[in-house]
Amino acid sequence: MMNKVTQNKMLAAAKKAALHAYAPYSDFKVGAAALDEQGRIYAGCNVENTSYGLTICAERAAIFKAVCAGAKSIKAVLVFTDTKKLTRPCGACLQVIAEFGENPEIILANKSIMRRYRLKDLLPERFG
Repeated sequence: MMNKVTQNKMLAAAKKAALHAYAPYSDFKVGAAALDEQGRIYAGCNVENTSYGLTICAERAAIFKAVCAGAKSIKAVLVFTDTKKLTRPCGACLQVIAEFGENPEIILANKSIMRRYRLKDLLPERFG
């Protein structure tokens, strides 16, 4: 489990990324932060497209950014939404997380709640 300082840095990065989300069709803005094996944090936001299949989720944006910067594995992903209920990563995002981490921590957050999971809790039978 990560320390509070790292968790707070990830939360701040995810909140800031959510402000940049491009969500004109759903108005559902998401920010995510991925923590790599060296302790570096990468933020991403969702980016929608009129051809909805071309949309990318915040989680995948953050992880792909990490990989582009040389990250080899992901230790944790934090997902932030400004909603009353916590928002879990979609199946595609969970599978991408599984590609880059054995059983990383996944933290779901909104303005008042934070809940921790492990990948195996949200994706018990990953594809591989």
